[in-house]
Parts: sequence; C-alpha cells; structure tokens
Amino acid sequence: MRRSKAELAKMRRAGSVVAEMHEATRAAAKPGVTTAELDRVAREVLERRGARSNFLNYGHPPFPAVICTSINSMIVHGIPGPQVLKEGDIVSIDCGAIIEGYHGDAAYTMAIGAVTEEARRLIEVTERSLYAGIEQMTVGNRLHEIGRAVQRVAESAGFSVVREYVGHAIGTAMHEQPQVPNYWPGTPGPTLKSGMVFAVEPMVNAGGAETRLLDDQWSVVTADGSLSAHFEHTIAVTDDGPEVLTVP
Repeated sequence: MRRSKAELAKMRRAGSVVAEMHEATRAAAKPGVTTAELDRVAREVLERRGARSNFLNYGHPPFPAVICTSINSMIVHGIPGPQVLKEGDIVSIDCGAIIEGYHGDAAYTMAIGAVTEEARRLIEVTERSLYAGIEQMTVGNRLHEIGRAVQRVAESAGFSVVREYVGHAIGTAMHEQPQVPNYWPGTPGPTLKSGMVFAVEPMVNAGGAETRLLDDQWSVVTADGSLSAHFEHTIAVTDDGPEVLTVP
C-alpha cells in the first residue's frame, strides 16, 4: 500500500517517538540495570509523547511489555523482567509506537561495557547489513533486493541470517504484507513505489541460522547458543530515495 503525504507525516511522528525510546533506553542500559527498568523508561517516553504502544498486549499470548529486550543468544521478542544486564552482554532492544493510528517500529543492539571482538563485530556487521538493505529501497527496484543486500553483508563477514523471522510492510498495523526477508528468496518480489513503507530488520547470528522458541511462546534464541544481533528501521520509499522515519 502506498501512503499519502498526510499519512507519512503521522508515521514520521510515530517514528520520532520510537527514536526517543531508543535514545532513552540506550542511555539507561548499563551493568546492574534490569530489563524491566528499561521497559519502564520506554513507557515514560510513550506517556510523555502521548503515544500508544503497539507491542503491549500484542499477539497470543498477549505480549506484556512495550519493548522487547533480547540478551546475548536471544534473537528477538525477549520479555522484559528481572534479568540484570552484565558487563560483556549484548542486548537488542526493539521499540514501537502508534500516533493517530500509524505505527513506527525499530530496533538496535548495543554492548554493555566491554565485549568480545566477535560481539563487537557482529553488532557492526548487522547494522551495516541494515543500511545495505535500505540503500536498495528506491523507486523501481524490487522488494527482495533488500534481503539480497542484507545477506551479502552478513554472510561475507562469516555470519548467518535468520530465516524464520523477517521484516514487513507497516502503516495502520504494525505487521502488514508483504513480508521483507533478510535473504534472497529466489524471486524478486513486487516493484517498489513511492509511498510504500517497510520495516527492515536484519537478525544476524554469529553461529548457525537455526532458531528455537522458548516456553514463554515469545522469546526466540539461537539453536546453537551463539550470539545474535538485531537492527531495524521503518523506512519510506520516496521519489528522492529511502527516508528513514524512525530517527529523531
């Protein structure tokens, strides 16, 4: 679906709230802090900005928080709680917000204190793979070139790309069709047009690509226990090139 200028303006506002949630949680994420405390920080941003959460009570079972906090080998959808961040951890924080019915969605991974070289490189490569995908989001290009670019960056660094979980179109719902794989699926997908908006979100593992769902029915971890990183932005396709909406 192509969004109007008025719709994109609302999505920019939602995106700016998500960006503020990123800024606040990043500042708060230190050794000794619990993931529940990070969720509280994010809730305060939503309240201050008059935005609603698109994560809270989403799905089955209902997701109980406004952010996802995924530590070390957890790929996505970690539920905030009593877990304490420790020196040497990496944590992925996924945030979302709704303004006037329009959604923003973005994630980042950060180091907690000093981390291993592998962890540092995984974070750097995953973020770089996101921006390689974003570069493909030009009018007339095909959707799945995004995933091919992500895959090329991640795999050339010796890492693997998660297949079971993908990016998505976004607008008046958080997850809309079509999906945006982070790999080349063998077919090019629809042609990109001005006004289309997608959440592109590479999930990259230091080991194999296989995943495992935990008993809480939300948290997804690497099957082999290796580290994982996750980056995401909400991006509009425009006549002037891709516009990242989830920035300040």
